[in-house]
Amino acid sequence: MYEMLVGLEVSNDDIYQAYRDAMKPILEAYDGLFGYDFRVSEVLKSESSLEINRVFTIRFPTEEMMSKFFSDPEYRTIKEKYFEPSVQSTTIIADYEKHI
Repeated sequence: MYEMLVGLEVSNDDIYQAYRDAMKPILEAYDGLFGYDFRVSEVLKSESSLEINRVFTIRFPTEEMMSKFFSDPEYRTIKEKYFEPSVQSTTIIADYEKHI
């Protein structure tokens, strides 16, 4: 299993939720899922100058499946429509093979 730990600065929760709802069927088609999802009120330490108010894990069976998902044309259209206007910044905190 391949997983990423991601931090976002979400500026519009309603549009971001529309993004999550629209992309979910595509995510599931690539056997992807969210493991954890947190709204963060305070960041005590960060290695990035970018703001973070949302942290989540997203996982796929393989790194290749993750790459295919993020390259999917339908996903990219949804990302442009919903993600880009609702998220100010993205921080990839970590990506790794997860052994379950």
